[in-house]
Amino acid sequence: MKTFKDYLTEEETSEQSPSVGDVLEIELTDQIVEAVVVDITDEGYICETDNLTGYTLLEETLTEAKYQGREVPLGKKMKGDVKKSKVYVKGPKGNVVKVNFGDPNMRIKKSSPARRKSFRARHNCANPGPRWKARYWSCRAW
Repeated sequence: MKTFKDYLTEEETSEQSPSVGDVLEIELTDQIVEAVVVDITDEGYICETDNLTGYTLLEETLTEAKYQGREVPLGKKMKGDVKKSKVYVKGPKGNVVKVNFGDPNMRIKKSSPARRKSFRARHNCANPGPRWKARYWSCRAW
């Protein structure tokens, strides 16, 4: 299996880059994670793993962006102002969007296997859709 650095080296010499569905080994500061490329954007490659989801692989990892004139963290779930939770992510056109999700008056009861199974089936969490949709983030919480 090739590491992400191997792909970058090959890309410089042969114009070959990872494609959607390729498995990469990403070396982080304290661990090596296997990731599947799920999307390729102008900024880099979006990969998913069991442990880390939605990191854009860049030479400099993008962690903050401007949303309505202020710096916001990308991909970090936080307490919401309109709904229970919110997260800022890159949208389909490359702009930063705020995703609101969850009912503020309800608790997540994912410790009950029956409730968890019912929620995940009802919301089709096997295929949660793109990161800029509320269903993606609700399914991650469950």
